[in-house]
Amino acid sequence: MSRWINRPEGSNWGDFGEDDQIGRMNLLTPEKRLEGLAEVRDGRSFTLSLPLDYPGWSGVVMGREPPELLTRQVSGRDVYNYPFGELMPGSRDLVCDDAVTLSTQYSTQWDSLAHWGRMFDADGDGVEEAVYYNGYRADEHLVGGKKPYAHRLGIENLAMAGVQGRAVLIDLEAGRDETGPSVGYDAFMRAIAAQKADVRAGDFLLLWGGYDELLLSMNKNPDSERLAEAGVALDGSDNRLLQWIVDSGVVAICSDHPAVEQVAFEHGRCDHGASFLPLHELCLFKLGIHLGEMWYLAELARYMRAAGRSAFLLTAPPLRLPGSVGSPVTPVALV
Repeated sequence: MSRWINRPEGSNWGDFGEDDQIGRMNLLTPEKRLEGLAEVRDGRSFTLSLPLDYPGWSGVVMGREPPELLTRQVSGRDVYNYPFGELMPGSRDLVCDDAVTLSTQYSTQWDSLAHWGRMFDADGDGVEEAVYYNGYRADEHLVGGKKPYAHRLGIENLAMAGVQGRAVLIDLEAGRDETGPSVGYDAFMRAIAAQKADVRAGDFLLLWGGYDELLLSMNKNPDSERLAEAGVALDGSDNRLLQWIVDSGVVAICSDHPAVEQVAFEHGRCDHGASFLPLHELCLFKLGIHLGEMWYLAELARYMRAAGRSAFLLTAPPLRLPGSVGSPVTPVALV
């Protein structure tokens, strides 16, 4: 391999080819998309995105800022209710035009494989390097005097992978009274069995824990302490649960939670060499499993619960934004 000699234990680096940049999305074949179409029975669709100005302030998501909607200007005038006749005499048309500045991972989002890497001796020389999935490194480019980062594992790769296929939703909210906010292997297996869910290789795995509804109820004025104990997320420290993810063959894990896994900032440090987010390390760094965070799943989950179903067709392409490590997304479930 041109980028690495050592690969992390338990990783699939190189299994999909030396230059692979989409990881488990390679399992999203035409046959898997047909499996997703076969799950459509009722013809109902559900939008799985929060309004992109939620959660409402930067404290919930590590300083990421809410979108700022801007009005474009022409000749010093706002292009909003703009009389087009000023540019084309005789026209009675009006024009509204705008722009937006946003953090790509502020609200409902995809993490690309460039979102989470680690220090690792990929070159086999005893020196750790900053590396990401399949041994890729971040590339710096000077553009117009600025220094943006254009990562080869960026979100454009996911956009081009055709993010559409069979998905399975696991309702974790139903068992929250027994599990609390963190779900390990045993509770996860009980949830799958209770729903008679059939999770297959090549599927999208969606997890609902109730975080989305509480966040919406706060009306863009989130209470961080309440949210920290709200909803349900996976226990990334449970090795049996991580092994299930390895064995499952799922191409992505998406959740209404802002991290998919339970986060414990209060500990203040990691054990030497450990990952602060072990599920992120497994999925994004080792296996190339994309993560979707803060998806709005409540309406879909309740519909599927009442129907006694768990599988459907998911369509969820990110923005084709070259170089970006994440993207807003407006997923649609067709049941």
